[in-house]
Amino acid sequence: MAQVLEFKLPDLGEGLTEAEIVRWLVEVGDVVAVDQPVVEVETAKAMVEVPCPYGGVVTARFGAEGTELPVGAPLLTVAVGESAEGRPGGGASAEGARGQGSAAEGSGNVLVGYGTSQAPARRRRIRPAEPASAASAAPTAPTANGRLRPTAETRETAETRGTPGTPETRGAPDTPQTPGGTGAAESTGVPSRTPGAADGPVPVISPLVRRLARQNGLDLREMTGSGPDGLILRADVEYALRAAAAQGRTAGEPRTHVARAGAPTAAGVTTGTPAVTRVPLKGIRGAVADKLSRSRTEIPDATCWVDADATELMRTRAAMNAAGGPKISVLALLARICTAALARFPELNSSVDTGAREVVQYGDVHLGFAAQTDRGLVVPVVRDAHARDAESLTAEFARLTEAARAGALAPAELTGGTFTLNNYGVFGVDGSTPIINHPEAAMLGVGRIVPKPWVHEGELAVRQVVQLSLTFDHRVCDGGTAGGFLRYVADCVEQPAVLLRTL
Repeated sequence: MAQVLEFKLPDLGEGLTEAEIVRWLVEVGDVVAVDQPVVEVETAKAMVEVPCPYGGVVTARFGAEGTELPVGAPLLTVAVGESAEGRPGGGASAEGARGQGSAAEGSGNVLVGYGTSQAPARRRRIRPAEPASAASAAPTAPTANGRLRPTAETRETAETRGTPGTPETRGAPDTPQTPGGTGAAESTGVPSRTPGAADGPVPVISPLVRRLARQNGLDLREMTGSGPDGLILRADVEYALRAAAAQGRTAGEPRTHVARAGAPTAAGVTTGTPAVTRVPLKGIRGAVADKLSRSRTEIPDATCWVDADATELMRTRAAMNAAGGPKISVLALLARICTAALARFPELNSSVDTGAREVVQYGDVHLGFAAQTDRGLVVPVVRDAHARDAESLTAEFARLTEAARAGALAPAELTGGTFTLNNYGVFGVDGSTPIINHPEAAMLGVGRIVPKPWVHEGELAVRQVVQLSLTFDHRVCDGGTAGGFLRYVADCVEQPAVLLRTL
């Protein structure tokens, strides 16, 4: 009488506690030999084939391809014993499996990569493309180790069933298993697959790449990697997804072969016209691109930064808003600090006339501020910011921001700035080295204000800390001037009463 044994996912070593099922190498009803690989799994470190320590007939599989299983979870069950000979696909293969040793005892090979005294079964390896005649072998023909190779239809059925802890079972095949070559494949009407696509694992650089492809419905077997020996990289998957999106396909539609520029295809032919997406640089994006490129080309910029305790600034704002009237924004207070600092360091409120080789200083502060919109990054300008109080600055910031998002800014509201304030803290980042808004000479960057440990009055305390950065044109001033400006801004942030000297 047959005995059903359960084979669990073995300890894969190196502290790994789970693995993802990449591809089943056997079907329910197949005959397996001792130490025959039955499943391909991928861990965080490598892709390996797991050998089964028992010989007999597979009666159930646990988990579909793409499922993650913990170590110790059931993989499959195998019926061993004399009655296994009568199961579908048994016969000589089952007899050969019993001849290798006691199936009930197993081989003891439960760790990936460890061998036994028995001759190992045929191992699957990544192979180069084979001739079409080799790929057209019978889909139901038994392999050299006695395991029946599933048809393409069986693979598709297997992909749609099975969850962790739920076995897959299958009865006897509808048609007898007949060995054969090309003639058997033709008689069944099963189309031949791409050479090398059905055999061997798909080489990817990490499990994250495989998961990214699976989540987006991308078939890795239809890709050619740009890494060594055809290794599929994350960049290859992202490139293929972008190309698919550009062609208007959805994840469920059939995908065609996508190869990166210069990557060899399965036939060894280098692709000359890769699928690419071209986005015209026009309108606002084009203008911003031109200005940023010109800034990088013409301005020798430098950046300095400092952390500041913004606790008192936030308390001052809360007190202002509690007094009634329109609410005051943090950006308006920072703008008021900037105008006061520029009055003390006017070198930074300037531009460079390259034709005349002169530094042009401005008496008025027209303050630009970076605003992110659906159409791209724009920099509206607050006119005469030095003459406005915090309430007026708050109102003007709100008006310009709303007009920017609606695409209703006039050209005059986007030009003529002398200094820019960039509040990148709204994106949840602490620091940045922004590109100066040409032709201006400097830009103040403000990161997010977050609680951090800080030494306050000689004791460690949790304070509201912000990082300030100043990117400046080194042609208009040296580090001493830039550092003095940034230090004054930080002092006003930490002690807003310092502003009273200039009000």
